[in-house]
Amino acid sequence: MSYTVAIVGRPNVGKSTLFNRLLEQRKAIVDDVSGVTRDRQYGVADWNGKSFNVIDTGGFVHGSEDVFEKEIAKQVLIAVEESHAILFVVDATTGLTELDDAMARVLRKSPKPVLLTVNKVDDNQRLLEASEFYSLGFDQIFFIASASGSGTGELLDAVTEAIPEANEEQIQAESDLPRFAIIGQPNTGKSSLLNALIGQERTIVSDVAGTTRDTIHTHYKLFQKEFILIDTAGIRRKAKVHEDLEFYSVIRAIKAVDEADVCLLMLDAEKGLAAQDLNIFSLAARKGKGVVVLVNKWDLVEKETQTAALYEKELKKRLAPFSDVPILFISALEKTRIFKAVEMAMEVYQNRQRRVPTAALNEVMLQAIQAYHPPVVRGHPIKIKFVTQLPTVVPSFAFFCNFPDDVKTPYKNYLENQLRQHFDFSGVPLRLFFRKK
Repeated sequence: MSYTVAIVGRPNVGKSTLFNRLLEQRKAIVDDVSGVTRDRQYGVADWNGKSFNVIDTGGFVHGSEDVFEKEIAKQVLIAVEESHAILFVVDATTGLTELDDAMARVLRKSPKPVLLTVNKVDDNQRLLEASEFYSLGFDQIFFIASASGSGTGELLDAVTEAIPEANEEQIQAESDLPRFAIIGQPNTGKSSLLNALIGQERTIVSDVAGTTRDTIHTHYKLFQKEFILIDTAGIRRKAKVHEDLEFYSVIRAIKAVDEADVCLLMLDAEKGLAAQDLNIFSLAARKGKGVVVLVNKWDLVEKETQTAALYEKELKKRLAPFSDVPILFISALEKTRIFKAVEMAMEVYQNRQRRVPTAALNEVMLQAIQAYHPPVVRGHPIKIKFVTQLPTVVPSFAFFCNFPDDVKTPYKNYLENQLRQHFDFSGVPLRLFFRKK
C-alpha cells in the first residue's frame, strides 16, 4: 500500500513551489497570483530509497470570507481523510493569518501526523519572525524556503521516517490473482464497463470493499478467467460538488494504480486524451504498471475508413515515449469489444511477468548492438558485453559495459525498442540499467 502525503494551506503560500521541489520537476504552474492551482497536481517523490505519492491541493478563490473558510475546511478534510500525512504550509513573509488559524483548527482534530511547514524563510531575520507559528500548537515544525530548497531535506527525512518498510512477502501473499484497475476521468464510462463485464451473471465470488475506502474490489470469475477488478468509480455518492469530485477521483485513481498490476485507462472518444489522463498514464508508467488504453463511446463517433487508425496514431504520439501500448475502441453501453479488453489486460499482465532467458537475451541484444554501436564518448568506444534480466516485478534489464554513465537517452531508447521488437512487452514499461562490467 503506497503512502500518500497531501500539501495543504491557504492560497499563495508556495504549495506548488514545494510540490515541484519534492518532485524535482516543474510540473505545477507557479505564479504570484493566488489561486493558480486549479487542477489537482499529483506525482511520486523519492527520498532515501522510499517513494510516496504527493498531492498538491489547490488554493481557493471564492468571493466572501465565510464561504471561503467553509470551502477550505471541506477541501482540507478530504485531503486529511485520504492521505497518510499532511504538510501544512504557511508563509513567513505575511505571518500568521486568520485563514491559517482556521485551517489549523481543522487539522488539530486529525489523527494523522501534521508537519507544519513555514515557507519563504530565507534569512535569519525571517527565522526570528517565523517563531510566531509555534503558537499554532503543532509538534513538528519545519522552516524552509522551497524556491531555493533550503530546509526541504529535513522535511523529507521526517516524511520518509513515517513510511513503513514494504514487506515483500506480505505483498506477494495478498493475492496471486491478476489485479486490473479501471481508471480515468469522471463520466468516461468506468462504471458502465464494470457493470457490462459482470453483467447479470452473478458468478462474482465477493463484492468486498477494498482496504482503501471506496475502491471496490470485485472478484471476477467467468469464461475461464479469474482476476480482481479494482473500480475507482464508487465515488459519486460522496461529493456533490464538481471540485471535490475531481479531487476525490484523483486520489482514488492513485490508490487504484498502486494496487493494480494492469491499469485500464478509459478515455471518452469525443473528448480524447486530456492533461489529467496523461498525468495518470505517466503515473502508472512510472510505477511500472501495465497499461491498456480503452477509447470508450466509440459508437458515438462519426467514422470513415481511416478514423480508428488516425485516432490511434494521434494517441500514440501524445503518449510518447511509452507508446507501445494496446489501444482498443470499445463501447461499454453496447458491450462492443469489452471482453477483448479483458483479454488484452490478461496479455499485458502476462507480458509484465515475462522472463527472458539470459542466453536468448544476449543472442538478440548483442546482435542489435553490433548492428548499431553506441556513439563514441570522449574518444572511447562504449562496449556492452552482457545483458541480463533482473529478478524484479517490473521487467528490468542490466546492461554491463565499460562506461555505464556515458550511455545517452537516444541509445537507451534504441535498446528498449529492440527489446520490445523481439520479446513481447506490449503495454509494459521497461527499466534499463547500465552497470560497470
